[in-house]
Amino acid sequence: MAFTLESLAAIIAERARAGGERSYTRQLLDEGAKKCAKKLGEEAMEAALAAVSGDNKALVAESADLLYHLLVVLESRGVALADVYAELERRTARSGLDEKASRRKD
Repeated sequence: MAFTLESLAAIIAERARAGGERSYTRQLLDEGAKKCAKKLGEEAMEAALAAVSGDNKALVAESADLLYHLLVVLESRGVALADVYAELERRTARSGLDEKASRRKD
């Protein structure tokens, strides 16, 4: 079975509920949404830099970090990955250009 974002989200949720020995995930969550968001921003920048560097191995590694930290932020705010999927599904019902134009009016 392939590893999925759902798998990662489940691991993060499990570590969020776990007591006893603290994990990095638990440490981030204990520091709050602001710290989690800061780490997400750092990883986004690192992924962007890897993308323009031409180093695909670095891009893969930084993308993994970025996805992990995004899911930690979602966990910190109580947002389910399914909610993000639902929003993506809603947006794909029309062209991306039309969708972006509608956001400017909102």
